[in-house]
Amino acid sequence: MSSVRVLVGTRKGAFIITSDGQRKNWDIQGPHFNGWEIYHLKGSPLDPSRIYASQSTGWFGQVIQRSNDGGKTWEAPGGGVTPSPQGFPQGESNRFVYDTSSETGKPLTTHQWYDGTQHPWEFKRVWHLEPSFSDPDTVYAGVEDAALFRSVDGGRSWQELAGLRGHGTGPKWQPGAGGMCLHTIILDRSNPGRIVIAISAAGAFRTDDGGNTWKPINRGLRSPYIPDPTAEVGHCVHHIAMHPSRPDALFMQKHWDVMRSENAGELWEEVSGNLPTDFGFAIDVHAHEPETVYVVPIKSDSEHFPLDGKLRVYRSQTAGNEWTELSKGLPDRHCYVDVLRDAMAVDSLDSCGVYFGTTGGQVYASADAGETWAAIAEHLPPVLSVEVQTLS
Repeated sequence: MSSVRVLVGTRKGAFIITSDGQRKNWDIQGPHFNGWEIYHLKGSPLDPSRIYASQSTGWFGQVIQRSNDGGKTWEAPGGGVTPSPQGFPQGESNRFVYDTSSETGKPLTTHQWYDGTQHPWEFKRVWHLEPSFSDPDTVYAGVEDAALFRSVDGGRSWQELAGLRGHGTGPKWQPGAGGMCLHTIILDRSNPGRIVIAISAAGAFRTDDGGNTWKPINRGLRSPYIPDPTAEVGHCVHHIAMHPSRPDALFMQKHWDVMRSENAGELWEEVSGNLPTDFGFAIDVHAHEPETVYVVPIKSDSEHFPLDGKLRVYRSQTAGNEWTELSKGLPDRHCYVDVLRDAMAVDSLDSCGVYFGTTGGQVYASADAGETWAAIAEHLPPVLSVEVQTLS
């Protein structure tokens, strides 16, 4: 019988929540890395025992952790994105500065910026880890300040895909409220050369040659809070989702607006439709229905909580043309939590399960594609990320 493993990253540790295929009774393990911020955990799609975790603190810097036994034990295989033995930056500021022109990942003092002047670039933390569909030892890391790294030896060593930051639009990138973070990495399993990423607040980018060259894919986005609302870059993209059976169809939750592209990001159209508010962070797609999409609307960019204190998920079964409120089992009053960009995920069981975590420390699950919800964990630290492994 199949089972489910929910991987939860929080402000003060990681938790692993498991159940059988019925998804009625849940067991909570943790906290792992007690007291550390765990920005993201993600399991390998090829090896159910392999999990990667981004472990971070302001005092000790960044560590990439790896488990080879489903989260029972962990090791820092060689140091996260930095080459220090313990995997975190050394020095007075606890931050490393890189020279990306060499693509060696060795710490240097300056970076040759895009316009030819010398400016430092600081690596702060790993926001997102994305294991490969082709090799369990290959994993990508999106970091702040925005850059993309890849490891081909299970996290022991890392190399930057420097073509992204070398793109000519780089000087126009600006940090969002959470920093200039590369928070979304989408790998196309049908096209190994294609990667889609998103940066706050620069926008979305795509490579079709494995990361050597990149192009902005922001046409159709409109952001009235920047000098040129339709600029090539500068848009605050919160998250992007893709269904593996339709890799050219992308869904985006932007800083205001839910968007859809049918051509791998070449052009976007708004599909906010009848949502009560089109501001939010999380978005995901049903495991078996590529036109079924989920979002969690938040009141506004200054009020990060549900409208009227009622926590609601909205589902569209028409690729965003019409939205339906899903509320059964969710708090309907005095609820003022947020759902962050990496805090929603789906499983791949026949009746698709949907999961999300809140800044109030709850993790909610639906075993019937969102029709009904139940809290499978409460009183955790604020939830930063939720991912799911479906196990045979």
